[in-house]
Amino acid sequence: KEGCNNGNCGACNVLMDGVLVNSCLVLGVEAESHRIETVEGLAVNGKLHPLQQKFLEHAALQCGICTPGFLLSAKALLDHNPDPSEAEVRHWLAGNLCRCTGYDKIVRAVLDAADSA
Repeated sequence: KEGCNNGNCGACNVLMDGVLVNSCLVLGVEAESHRIETVEGLAVNGKLHPLQQKFLEHAALQCGICTPGFLLSAKALLDHNPDPSEAEVRHWLAGNLCRCTGYDKIVRAVLDAADSA
């Protein structure tokens, strides 16, 4: 999803070869021959990814504009550190803006997903 189109909001975050990037700052030719993971690729065979499930359980979304970016940021974190502290979660999510939720439910969802893994 496009939020700001200048790398400030994190709504368009994707993983490029496992590294979190703002897709609005990556040219298509730069992505050639790289593995790109988007929010659409998180669910497998209709089963939600654990992060997606925890976002639902914690009501960690409202309008949905920021949700893909938060999910990919959280996935990058949990791939890097499957047992993060609350401070680490907040640090990894700091590049994502949300105008609806106030962040606490998002942080709780990520921590719960880590505990459930």
